[in-house]
Amino acid sequence: MTPTVVLVGPPGAGKSTVARRLGNALHLAVIDTDELIARERGKPCGEVFAELGEPGFREVEARHVAAALEHPGVLSLGGGAITHPGTRLLLREHVVVWVDVSAEEGLRRTQAEGTRPVLEAADPAARYRALLEQREPWYREVSTHRVRTDGRTPAQVVSLILAILDVEQ
Repeated sequence: MTPTVVLVGPPGAGKSTVARRLGNALHLAVIDTDELIARERGKPCGEVFAELGEPGFREVEARHVAAALEHPGVLSLGGGAITHPGTRLLLREHVVVWVDVSAEEGLRRTQAEGTRPVLEAADPAARYRALLEQREPWYREVSTHRVRTDGRTPAQVVSLILAILDVEQ
């Protein structure tokens, strides 16, 4: 079995929130690779990232993504999972929704959380924009659909994804 849908997108787009609500709507299990990493390492995902550095973290993440893609349900990937070439290759076989957000809104959301080491920089706004610019081609490459979250509630985003999946609501 494989996931019904895989959610990808930048930090702060709402992937985890949307995945939980989408799983409830579809009566499916939800797998969040950030949660898998945190559980395996016994600490928040951001701390694991800070300890291992980005290259080490991406290798751990790629292993969890590959395993999660073998299970049914809704799968939410960390924002940078698509930077790993092996992950991008594996995603070709799946329905992938790019949960997208503007730089301004994504930055606002991530700063409110204060738990994103990948965005730690002298100028977080410039760092966030650079991440979006770097990753956008990869999000385009792996996604079969794109949903913007700016100005939408999680329930509205879930409704859009259910329509993409052609599921009765």
